[in-house]
Amino acid sequence: MRVWIVASVVLGMLLASGLAYGQPRPIKNVIVYKEEGRFGGWPANNGIWSWDNEIVVGFTLGYFKLKPGHAIDPDKPSVRRLARSFDGGETWTIEVPSYLDAEGKEKEPTDCPGGFDFTGPGFALLVRMQGSNRGFSRFYCSTDRCKTWHGPYKLPNFGRAGILARTNYIVDGKHEITAFMTATKAAGGEGRPFCTRTTDGGKTWQFVSWIGPEPSTQAGYAIMPSGVRLSPTELFAMVRRKEAQDRRREFWIEPFLSQDNGASWRLLAEPRINNGGNPASMIVLKDGRIALTYGYRRPPYGIRARLSSDNCRTWSDDIILRKDGGNWDLGYPRTVQRADGKIVTVYYFNEAADKERYIAATIWDPGVGSGMAR
Repeated sequence: MRVWIVASVVLGMLLASGLAYGQPRPIKNVIVYKEEGRFGGWPANNGIWSWDNEIVVGFTLGYFKLKPGHAIDPDKPSVRRLARSFDGGETWTIEVPSYLDAEGKEKEPTDCPGGFDFTGPGFALLVRMQGSNRGFSRFYCSTDRCKTWHGPYKLPNFGRAGILARTNYIVDGKHEITAFMTATKAAGGEGRPFCTRTTDGGKTWQFVSWIGPEPSTQAGYAIMPSGVRLSPTELFAMVRRKEAQDRRREFWIEPFLSQDNGASWRLLAEPRINNGGNPASMIVLKDGRIALTYGYRRPPYGIRARLSSDNCRTWSDDIILRKDGGNWDLGYPRTVQRADGKIVTVYYFNEAADKERYIAATIWDPGVGSGMAR
């Protein structure tokens, strides 16, 4: 009887703390970068990397201007910045990337010599696009945890008018990476996602497959895929979607599964998430579960997450990390897991529509999972 009472008390404590049965709970929100009159935005366009409790995230730094659309002043310069934390996202410092010159500009890309060791202890890959509707993309490699960068190097155009790539990749071997990118549609404009792969340390990149069909309308797009590896042959990707027809616009993210290492993809029924237009970020947790995070551009504006413990076949309900956003101009998260198992989700945010946009992070506990060992 005494054993049963003790077990019941322990279970009650776990339930109260939100850690039993995989129930997560937010821990704290911290400011990564915030300055009056400035616009800090779009970590999903820039990438995140981590080594235990050292985390580096990229973001765009511009000037705040209240106007329709994103509140960034198009008539003033915007530059790339890196934020670095040595304590698991609790505190941050801001750095100027080494690939920028004194005027904040990047060099023209050249051919990559290849041979990069993607499994090296300080390796990071950064993929950058020229614009969201045109131009081509480039990539950089770092071997010292983003302190210095090699590049820029050219990415092929894969037969399209533009490659609109962001940083999202899986290291599959010493010289092999599977990456998820977006190309312009056949008639131009964004976009259609695809899977590409290098097996020679970045020297050449092979087109593997399109992820899903081309959007059915010229105003629609399928962009910003986020992918994870479920097994040696299974890949899972979430794609940001928009369709517009007869003055009606829909925005959502939708799931695709590949069971032949990216050669082909099929659309799954769940989770289709009507989040108002924001990309997903996914990671494989240490216990084998998948964590999915995304911005929520519908009232109440904020940041949300879901968890899967069965290789993305089913998902938890929405986990509301925060719901205090001032308007829709927020999100674009990137997520990592730190050494103690807590999750760090970094995004851009605002608490009032007429205030600056800034970079924030939520540090949260994903609870105790029953995921598969990998």
